[in-house]
Amino acid sequence: MAKIPDIEKCLDIVAALQAKKALGEALIADFELSEGIYSRAKIEDTDSVCLWLGANVMLEYSCDEANTLLKKNLENAKASLEVLVADLQFLRDQQTITQVTIARVFNWDVHQRRSKQAVKET
Repeated sequence: MAKIPDIEKCLDIVAALQAKKALGEALIADFELSEGIYSRAKIEDTDSVCLWLGANVMLEYSCDEANTLLKKNLENAKASLEVLVADLQFLRDQQTITQVTIARVFNWDVHQRRSKQAVKET
């Protein structure tokens, strides 16, 4: 899923913000203003971050709350990925079984036609 790398990246950024705050240093960040246009920002001593939740919703969280929320979202995304992988494996197995069954039915039909042909010839 595409969400997992994004969530991990957000977690890394929140951790970097907290580390810089603990050291008393400013974080220099490059961010995208619009497609292909970037800017540089100096982020000093921040206690909160804004997280984009989707559907045109962005909320401000404290760094600890954001960290907790992102970890929960990461766990949920990984659990969903495991379920999807299991479902895909099941579908692959079903596809293989179906293909084998179709081949067996076809072979049976060929055998029946040959048997009928042999009876007609004799």
